[in-house]
Amino acid sequence: MNRPQTSATDELRTVPLRAHEDAANPASVRVVLGRYRLERRLGAGGFGVVWLGWDQKLEREVAVKAIPLERGGGERVEREARAAARLNHPGIVSIYELASDQHEIYLVSELVRGRTLAELTQAGAVSDRDVARIGVELCDALEHAHARGVIHRDVKPQNVMVVADPAAGAGFAKLADFGVAHVASGDPLTRTGDVIGTLAYMAPEQAEGRPVTAASDVYSLALTLYEAWTGSNPVRAGGLAATARRLGRPVPPLAGRRRDLPRDLCGEVDAALDGRPEDRPEPSRLRAALSVAEGEMSDDGGLVEPATLRRVGLPATRRLAPTALGRRPRRSPRAPRPLPMAWPGDQAAEPLRGVLGRRRPVAGGRALSGRLAGRASAGLGAGVAALAAAVWLGPDLPGSPLAIAAVVALAVALLPRIGWLCCAAVLCGWLATPNADVPGSALLVAAAAVAVPLLLPRAGAVWTLPALAPLLGTVALAPAFVGVAALAPTPLRRAGLGAAGGLWLLVAEPLAGRPLLFGSPEGTPGRTEFQGSLGTTAADVLEPLAASPVLLVPVVFVVFAAVLPLVLRGRWLAADLVGAAAWSIGLMAALAAVGDLVGATGASAEARGAVAGSLAGALVAVAISQTNPPPESWRAQAVTTS
Repeated sequence: MNRPQTSATDELRTVPLRAHEDAANPASVRVVLGRYRLERRLGAGGFGVVWLGWDQKLEREVAVKAIPLERGGGERVEREARAAARLNHPGIVSIYELASDQHEIYLVSELVRGRTLAELTQAGAVSDRDVARIGVELCDALEHAHARGVIHRDVKPQNVMVVADPAAGAGFAKLADFGVAHVASGDPLTRTGDVIGTLAYMAPEQAEGRPVTAASDVYSLALTLYEAWTGSNPVRAGGLAATARRLGRPVPPLAGRRRDLPRDLCGEVDAALDGRPEDRPEPSRLRAALSVAEGEMSDDGGLVEPATLRRVGLPATRRLAPTALGRRPRRSPRAPRPLPMAWPGDQAAEPLRGVLGRRRPVAGGRALSGRLAGRASAGLGAGVAALAAAVWLGPDLPGSPLAIAAVVALAVALLPRIGWLCCAAVLCGWLATPNADVPGSALLVAAAAVAVPLLLPRAGAVWTLPALAPLLGTVALAPAFVGVAALAPTPLRRAGLGAAGGLWLLVAEPLAGRPLLFGSPEGTPGRTEFQGSLGTTAADVLEPLAASPVLLVPVVFVVFAAVLPLVLRGRWLAADLVGAAAWSIGLMAALAAVGDLVGATGASAEARGAVAGSLAGALVAVAISQTNPPPESWRAQAVTTS
């Protein structure tokens, strides 16, 4: 089983599901405080040992932190218990009891099953969306703690537990170890001048011994998220002295390291890393930015994929047995839910992942292969579209069509957005030159091209995909494009693809000179009549199109691309087929309604390929959803920090 390596100070151990029933040597097991049986040592640190314990009174597994009294650790443990006892939140590890005997002081807490964010990040097992979800949970936890006068002071990836089975209890991530927490009402053990925490994640004012406030936790949280998204901590250096010299220096903007992340989110994270505590946002403001951005971010390679869970040693199971946690499983309203449909996790699906714009955020072999496959798919699609344009648009190209298509494919594969924009500009410019002398065609191509970056601003790898709609229209399957658009990973991506495909379909019809769905509006001249004049194209092609009911086609595509993932769950083939049939009938009815409006204007009232295209799109989506059903819960593994 593949498990990521950790340092000695952050040692993690896994235990069987019901360790209280299979201790290696029952005779050597000891009971403390008259009720807690110490079954197995989980880890050790500078302040004691953490044990997997069994509460014989309540019959549940717990974590027991034992600290020898002679080490002077009692004050720290009491402080941890006092701070955490004020808190009752699903995003914070619960403290059950604090007591001592003649030799040790014991802190009994909730046993969290899962992995630390540090482990998962090192293994490349968290997606962009996973990090945003974790950030939302931690913002909630910190807001709860700060409202009760408790400041954590040591927020870092090693103290963030990603819960193994969110369905078994509330929360997706939990904040652990309030051992250095500072109670804002005053505590002589945390007076101004003390420097407590982890240097690489410490706010500048905290490192300087100045008063620590809630803003200090916000800084540490932002740095934790920054590292999870970029793979490196910008403050950490080769040693303590070098790290200390970096404290207080401006952190490189997150958008400079991850250009594909939402700009507003990057701005909030950068603000949270401001050296001046008073200029940092509240946890609620950072949470709002994370929540908004979550829907735009990729789940690729993350914790919704069984393949990822297996790779980090957490094989997927349906759910924990009720006795494993000592309580009946319950679902949290904030527990993360997998997307209704997801692409297969095997390598054969990587080109499909890439062409829909999903990428892995963390460095690694599979992440690199996914990005390369995505770029290759985008380049291949652009090359095919360029070749189709050469055949469709008429004028002889200044070179071999295959060579030009290869150049376009290479440019888009290397630089998806810049390459695509340059190729589109060159195509429009060439069509308007005297050699080609079809400025009207150039205007229509430009109108279709401009819409794509506006509808899909951060998805350069999918900008050529809307060209699939008119290509399918040539074989009377244009509505099938809706099923393809519905497979995109986020609602915004699905909506953008649906709208762009519908617009390309409408603009391509006058260029093709024949119906691809409904055909051009009544009175539209043939291509040979308008393509030589910009004015004629604008007045006789674009204006009638803008006033025609066929503009409802992109709206229909958007709606049905958004609805399809809601009816396909990927669990039972029969249920998916029934849902797909209902979806197909709905799409046919919507296109028929548009056809009635179009027919009132004197144009063709029948949508070409409505039946075959709707069924084809639904069946493609069913096939994809069945190859990768929704991920199951994680198999329980007990993990705790010392």
